[in-house]
Amino acid sequence: MTDDVRVLAQRMYEAFNARDLTAATTIFSADFVSHPLGTVGVDSVVKAWSGLHALFPDIQVVVEDMLVDADRAAVRTSLHGIPAEAEGQALPLPSMMEIFRVRNGRIAELWGLSSLSRPGR
Repeated sequence: MTDDVRVLAQRMYEAFNARDLTAATTIFSADFVSHPLGTVGVDSVVKAWSGLHALFPDIQVVVEDMLVDADRAAVRTSLHGIPAEAEGQALPLPSMMEIFRVRNGRIAELWGLSSLSRPGR
């Protein structure tokens, strides 16, 4: 199971980076729950990914660390392709920490934190 979870996690980030929104239906369960967004379903993933791609056209998620145990993965990522400057000084890359649970070969639940600040939030 551990290798399957690792492969699925990598596939999720590859799909995001490739802007492959249709892959979400094969990566996330139909009743997927995003705890940080308070949403349910694959459509919520497509909407969130589309919003980030529209806001940051060059965004790429780079996996820095991944720990897998049974049906869960904890992943620390950095976000590239996001303007990171304030008053002429470079800022650290935004990052995310996500934990997700896999059920029947698909991501069923996700918890996460991000240092990304988005306009209007």
